[in-house]
Amino acid sequence: MTIFKKWSCSWSLTATIVSLVLLFSIVHIFFFPFVPSSLNYIGFRQIQSQCTPNNTSIMGKLNETFDSISFDRFMVDAHGAVTYRNAPWKAAIGKWLLGCDPVTEAIEINENIRGKSCTNGCSGQGVCNQDLGRCRCFHGFGGHGCSERLHFGCNYESSSELPFGRWVVSICPAHCDTTRAMCFCGAGTRYPNRPVAEACGFQFKYGSTLQILSIKFIIFWVFNVCICFSTHEEHGLPKVINWSRPDFENIFTNDSTRHGWCNVVPEDAYASRVKFKQECDCKYDCTVGRFCEIPTTCSCINQCSGHGHCRGGFCECRGGWYGIDCSIPSVSSAMQNWPLWLRPATVLVPDREHLDVNVKAVVKKKRPLIYVYDLPPEFNSHLLEGRHFKYQCMNRIYDGKNDTIWTEQLYGSQVALLESILASPYRTQNGDEADFFFVPVLDACLITRADDSPHLSMEEHRRLRSSFTLDFYKKAYEHIVDQYPYWNRSSGRDHIWSFSWDEGACYAPKEIWNSMMLVHWGNTNTRHNHSTTAYWADNWDEIPKEERGDHPCFDPDKDLVIPAWKRPDPDSLHSKLWARSLLERQILFYFNGNLGPDYHNGRPEASYSMGIRQKVAAEFGSTPNKNGELGRQYSPDVIVTPERTDSYPEQLSRSTFCGVFPGDGWSGRMEDSILHGCIPVVIQDGVFLPYENVLNYDNFAVRIPEDEIPNLIKILQAFNKAEVELKLQNVHKLWQRFLYRDSVLLEAERQKLGGHLSSWAVEFSKLVEDDAFSTFIQVLHYKLHNDPWREHLDVQGKGYGLPRGCLRRIN
Repeated sequence: MTIFKKWSCSWSLTATIVSLVLLFSIVHIFFFPFVPSSLNYIGFRQIQSQCTPNNTSIMGKLNETFDSISFDRFMVDAHGAVTYRNAPWKAAIGKWLLGCDPVTEAIEINENIRGKSCTNGCSGQGVCNQDLGRCRCFHGFGGHGCSERLHFGCNYESSSELPFGRWVVSICPAHCDTTRAMCFCGAGTRYPNRPVAEACGFQFKYGSTLQILSIKFIIFWVFNVCICFSTHEEHGLPKVINWSRPDFENIFTNDSTRHGWCNVVPEDAYASRVKFKQECDCKYDCTVGRFCEIPTTCSCINQCSGHGHCRGGFCECRGGWYGIDCSIPSVSSAMQNWPLWLRPATVLVPDREHLDVNVKAVVKKKRPLIYVYDLPPEFNSHLLEGRHFKYQCMNRIYDGKNDTIWTEQLYGSQVALLESILASPYRTQNGDEADFFFVPVLDACLITRADDSPHLSMEEHRRLRSSFTLDFYKKAYEHIVDQYPYWNRSSGRDHIWSFSWDEGACYAPKEIWNSMMLVHWGNTNTRHNHSTTAYWADNWDEIPKEERGDHPCFDPDKDLVIPAWKRPDPDSLHSKLWARSLLERQILFYFNGNLGPDYHNGRPEASYSMGIRQKVAAEFGSTPNKNGELGRQYSPDVIVTPERTDSYPEQLSRSTFCGVFPGDGWSGRMEDSILHGCIPVVIQDGVFLPYENVLNYDNFAVRIPEDEIPNLIKILQAFNKAEVELKLQNVHKLWQRFLYRDSVLLEAERQKLGGHLSSWAVEFSKLVEDDAFSTFIQVLHYKLHNDPWREHLDVQGKGYGLPRGCLRRIN
C-alpha cells in the first residue's frame, strides 16, 4: 500500500514566475487535491502525486439550478431509523444526510493569507499572529511585544512551620523556574536541569499500624489518580510525605559513597553502584529515563505541523507560520508548504505596496466550514507548556526513540478533536464564510492543573474547580466578543465549545449557553437536577445563578455528546475482538468497575454513580462484597465485579450485553462496550450517551430505567435471538464512529515521515468506516441546514453546493 507520495511539481519554477509578476498579477498555484477524511479515508491520508489544473468555474448559481430533493423515498426501519454510511440515524437526520450529504459540491472560498507584523517581533519570546498583529507569548512572558518577564513562583508564602509554604504540586525546595513554576536541581549540581518534582524534594515519615489498617490508600482527585502509601521494607509502615521538612541530603549530597538525586550519574545507578531516592522520578514532559537523561520529542498540538519547535506544549513557530499548531501560513511562508486545507488554490498576489499585508487564495471547499479562534495562549498552550505531569491533557507522549506512546487519558478526546479540526479541509480562516466557530479552550488541562501552582489558585473560587472553570470560559467569551465581530451575528449560536470534564457543560457560564456544547456528560437534568459528582470540588450546585444561570447540563436540540478517548489498541484491532459473533459470546451480561462502599477499595460515597452501580451490584454482584455476599440474583453467566483484570478486552468481547453506568459523572463504558462489539445496556435516566440525540440507539443498544434495575436480566433475556443478532450487527457496523481514527492517522503520518511505522499505525490504516470526526462533521452539516435559528441569518450571496431542496433553513 502506498502510504505517502512525494510531490512531483517544480515549486522553484512556480516561485520564479511569482517573483516576475508581482505587480498586479494573478498567479495560479496548483496544489494537490485532498479527499476529506470524513468522506473517504483509505489507509493513511492519501495525497495525489500529480499537479491537477484548477477548475475556477463560479459555483454561486449552483443552488438555483439543482432540482428539489424528495426525502419521502428513503426507507425508515422498524425502530424509526434511516441508515446512512452504516449508521442508524434518527429518521429526519438520516433522510437529510442520505439525500444531501453525498451530493455536496465544493464551492470557492476566499482565504486571506496575511502578513501583519508584531511589536519587536515578539522579542523572541512568542509567536506573532500575523492576522491580528498580536503576540502569543510563551509561558512566563508578556507585556508589549512579549518583552516583560513574568514571575510564577513555585511556593506559597512560607512560615516557621512550613518553610516552603503549604503543599501545592509545584512546591519546590530547590531551583524554581519562575517562567513555568517548575522545580529543578539548579546551578551547583551535576544535573541542573533534572526535575525535583513534588515529593522528591521532601522527607518522609512513617505512619502507625492504625494508619495501615484505616488508610490503605488516598484518592487524590485533583489529578484523577490514586496515590497509595508506600510501605518501608524494614519498618513495614506506610511512608507519608512531610511537607515541612526538605530532604536536602537526598537531593544535593555529593560524596564518594552517596550521591543525591541531583548528582546521581545514570550509568552508576543502573549498574547499582550507588543508591538514590526512589521517590524522585521524571514527571515533566520532554525527557525520559529513570533520571530524565534522555531528551525526547515534547507533546504539542499537531506537533506544530512541521513548522515549528515544540517547547513543552507551546508551539514555537518558524518561517512566518503561526497559530496554536503553527498551521496558519503568512505571506512569508513558503507556498509549497501550505496546509491541505488551503489546497488546491488560486493565489491572487497584490501589488508590492500591499504584499506584506494580505494575499488572497481562492480555495474550493465543501461545507460545513469551521473557523478556529487563535485564542491567547493562557486558554490552551500555556496549560500544556506548564503542566507538571506529562500525562495530563495530552493523549500521547514520546519515548527515548521518539516513538509515540498513547496514553489512557480519557480526556484526551479534547486534543484529538481539536487536532482533526485544525488539519481538516473543513477549516477556514475566513470568518465571513464560516458556518461554525470553534473556541479551543482546553478544560481537560485546566481542571487537572487547577491549584497545581500559586498562579492557578482556586482561593477566589471557594476552592471549587467548577467555579474556577466557569470563570475561565467566561474570560474566553469576553475575549472573542471584544476582539472579533462574529459572536453577535447569531448571539453565539454558531459557536462550539468543548467541555471534557466529568459533568461537562454543567460548568458553562450563562453567557455562552446559546452555543453548541461538545461534552461527554449529556445530563438533561430531567431526573438528576443537581450536581451528580461525588467529589466536592467539582460540585456546581454552589455556583450562584447570576454566574451560571439556570441552564441544564445538556440540551439535545443543540448540543452533542462525543466519545471519550480510548488508547489505540493494535492487538484488539488485529484480533478483531469487535467482530465476534453471538455464538462466541458466552457471557450474557458484563460490567467491571468500581462498585462503591460495599466493596473493598470501593468509592466511599453513597452518591457515587448516582447509586446506580451499587444497586446493580446488590442485585447481580458476582464478587463477594465486604460481608462476603453475592448479589441477590447472582447467576454464573452474569458478571458484575470490581476486580479489574488484564483480560478486560477479552471479557468484553465474550459478552453479549455490557453495562454502561455513570461513574463520577460520565464514564468510558459506552466506548469499551462498542469497541469490543458488545451491546450497550444504558442505565442513567435523562443522561444522553455519545450521539444519542442523532443516532437511533434502539438499533444497537438497550436503555433500561433506573427503577427497573431489579428486572435487568429478565429484560435482556426477553429479547429474541433475531433481535439480539440485529443489534450486534449494527454495533459491528458503527463501532469505528467511537474511535478518533483521524487524529491517530495524523500522528501516523508524522511518524511515517520520521521513519517509524508502529503496529497501531498499520492497524488503523486498515480502517475505512466513518470515525468520530466524520460523525461530528456530518452532524454539523445537518445542523447547518436544519437548525431553526438559521432562518434569521443574513446569508445572501453565499454558496452551499447543494440542491435547493436541501436548503431547508437557508434561503
